[in-house]
Amino acid sequence: MKVTHVEIFDIHCPERPPWNPIFVRVHTDEGIHGVGEAGLAYDWGHSAAAAMIKEIVEAVLIGFDPFKTELLWSRMLRESFWGLGGGPVLYAAMSAIDTALWDIKGKALNVPVYQLLGGKTNDDLRTYASQIQFDWSQDCIKMLTPDDYARAAAKAIAEGYDAIKVDPIVYDANGDSSFDRTKLFTPKQMKLFGDRMRAIRKEVGDEVDIIFEAHSLMGCASAIQMGSIVEEVGCMMFEEPVNYLNSAVHKKVSQNVKVPIAGGERLYHRWDVRPYFEDQSIDVLQPDVGLCGGFTEAKKVCDYADVYDIRVQAHVCGGPVATAAALQLEAAIPNFLIHEHHTYAIKSWNRELCIQDYQPVNGKFKVPDLPGIGIELNDEVVKRSPHVTVK
Repeated sequence: MKVTHVEIFDIHCPERPPWNPIFVRVHTDEGIHGVGEAGLAYDWGHSAAAAMIKEIVEAVLIGFDPFKTELLWSRMLRESFWGLGGGPVLYAAMSAIDTALWDIKGKALNVPVYQLLGGKTNDDLRTYASQIQFDWSQDCIKMLTPDDYARAAAKAIAEGYDAIKVDPIVYDANGDSSFDRTKLFTPKQMKLFGDRMRAIRKEVGDEVDIIFEAHSLMGCASAIQMGSIVEEVGCMMFEEPVNYLNSAVHKKVSQNVKVPIAGGERLYHRWDVRPYFEDQSIDVLQPDVGLCGGFTEAKKVCDYADVYDIRVQAHVCGGPVATAAALQLEAAIPNFLIHEHHTYAIKSWNRELCIQDYQPVNGKFKVPDLPGIGIELNDEVVKRSPHVTVK
């Protein structure tokens, strides 16, 4: 079997202009194709990822045997030159291609990818409603008051979720965004952010898990400040309290906050996660299949995490292909904790991108048993966006 041509889709969603999933569809001479997704659907980088996929395809993929995923991954790592230093654009492109090849392997062998990863370890995947600061509905609405946060959480709980995630610090009282919370918080800020969290806890009760999401906005000192609220509310975990540019900062936060620390969506491979594992500053790893090298590298990273008793929750903030890939990985790994279902994943403008529309029921996901990763692009929709074919 050989790769004959590759389609690359840089998706534009008119209803949500900042949303740009990047899909790849790899075709073979035996009529089997596979799909993958690069994990840069939001903020900056989507068009760069699409261009990087094209470069890799032209350099090494056309004519390649799609079953040789380990060889291809090594070649992309080393022959790209930048792979040995790397960054999100290159690894997103590598991830999309690798995922598509595993999809081909599963289809060729008529088995789900989780079977190729060792078989199903988890049947029903507990799932949480993610990013309720944008509300939990078909619209993206900024939650401002504590009552707003409580109502958004209540909507998710009414659908059967028993866990939610929220970033209570990105918006100030007026709804203005701040992507820099490295300064020490004022008493007024601490009260606002604390009241938002306390309102959620009061609304959902003691038996629902709350994940405090911080998007790496804080500095070490402000993260430790916020830790008092995280502990008071009894959060399940404190996610991305600080950035990944200096692992020693993560360590200091973990030593001063008595709540499990989660992170990893901006760590792209086993070398990136190593310092966090060795100093035990991450308790829950959140690798993104669309950023950490596809299934070839994600499975290695999850097994590596298990050596340190670190649990895994795949980061999922992308199109439906990203969801399908994460479900296959999480079905197979023994250290799975919980699945992330982003508020974007319930929006019509995202759900229409693929033929299959996987959604949890009563806060749990059933893993698809279709061959490969179990999902196909909806050509009627995706071909409205810019796309190229490389032969």
